[in-house]
Amino acid sequence: MHVVVIGGGVVGVTTAQALVARGHRVTVIERCADVGLETSRANAGQRSYGYVSPWASPTMVRKALPWLLQADGPFKLHLPPSLRTLRFLFATWRFAQASDRYERNKRAMLRLGAYSRQCFQALEVRHDLAFDGAHGGLIDLASDASAAAGLKATTGLLSELDIDHQWLSPEQLREHEPGLAGEAPLVGALRLPDDGTGDCHRFTRALADCCRDAGVTFRCGTEVTDLVRRDGVIHSLVLAPAGDGGKGGTGKATETLEADAVVMCAGCLSRPLAASLGIEVPIYPVKGYSLTADVADPSRAPRSTVIDDRYKVVATRLGDRLRVTGFVELADFDRRIPAARLATLRRAVESRFPGAADLVQAEPWTGFRPMTPDGPPVIGQLRRDNLYFNTGHGTFGWTLSAGSAELIAQLVDGETPALALDAFAPGRFLR
Repeated sequence: MHVVVIGGGVVGVTTAQALVARGHRVTVIERCADVGLETSRANAGQRSYGYVSPWASPTMVRKALPWLLQADGPFKLHLPPSLRTLRFLFATWRFAQASDRYERNKRAMLRLGAYSRQCFQALEVRHDLAFDGAHGGLIDLASDASAAAGLKATTGLLSELDIDHQWLSPEQLREHEPGLAGEAPLVGALRLPDDGTGDCHRFTRALADCCRDAGVTFRCGTEVTDLVRRDGVIHSLVLAPAGDGGKGGTGKATETLEADAVVMCAGCLSRPLAASLGIEVPIYPVKGYSLTADVADPSRAPRSTVIDDRYKVVATRLGDRLRVTGFVELADFDRRIPAARLATLRRAVESRFPGAADLVQAEPWTGFRPMTPDGPPVIGQLRRDNLYFNTGHGTFGWTLSAGSAELIAQLVDGETPALALDAFAPGRFLR
């Protein structure tokens, strides 16, 4: 079977690998010049299998307005907001009110995280991939009693799902992270020892090379301009050279590529592609920022992933580099990088790991997480046809990619998926 995967980010490439491993002929269409150049380019670097949770949480909604009013707050909103932004915010608010749905979604995402961890381990055994990968765990800091109580409230579900976790005192915490010597207050932390790290961009490129060796064709610098249906299924895709930032244009030479099945892994661009088929997939580009710098003093740098609860900034060790990420910003596709955002990232890291890296000389980046209004990604089929969705992973694309890829491969082969997909169903937004 010839399967066309639309999108060459980490989700698309892991999907291609899962399909070619089952004997399918696979073509990946990517509008950028190479794989892994959009959301996968410089994300947080954390594979947070035990930390995944839905975007639309009652807690997040309660905190959103106070965060907006803080100069260093982690939530930002471009003013005036666009109509699309307002619709996304309203949908998020509506989903967050259904606390029972939030709990179901969180359980489903944690199960997918655990499954993805198994799939990642299998990938690392099967392929020799160099991506600064490690398995040092994730640590979520608590700077006061309220933050500590919030973290401890999550441990019941972790225990129920048999996800290993530990509560650390400040003394125990510094045994795991001796570089944690800043003056910021600290009362404890939740540690998830099975979580991992790694450079998502390097992983995506390394896995793409393995896919090429196995026969996968990559069409980079190419975009899908149309999906042609015949007798209720997608018969072919119309392709054109990407240009104008991937927006397409008139007068381009096009070609037609026939397909037996199509997997939508296009991140934020899945929405307009699905809309061309009359399918609503309400994915919004949630903007984030990162800084990447060489480690100046290894003894002062984090050993793995550390989340600061005050700034909601993540510091991740990637070999001899430090990746710092933060902010949830609703600004549509605005790619500008305000200096104030980078200053906040630097301040947050210095408050915890002073002298770890020269962040003034760090490489800045901004990208867009493809977020659904409720939070779980979109995995599966809307109809009994040959179109499959594997998109909308939000902040957890790197974490969930290996697991969701295997689930799609199982569906393409007509197998019962390893996990129930109700929480991830493409049709859930039509209810």
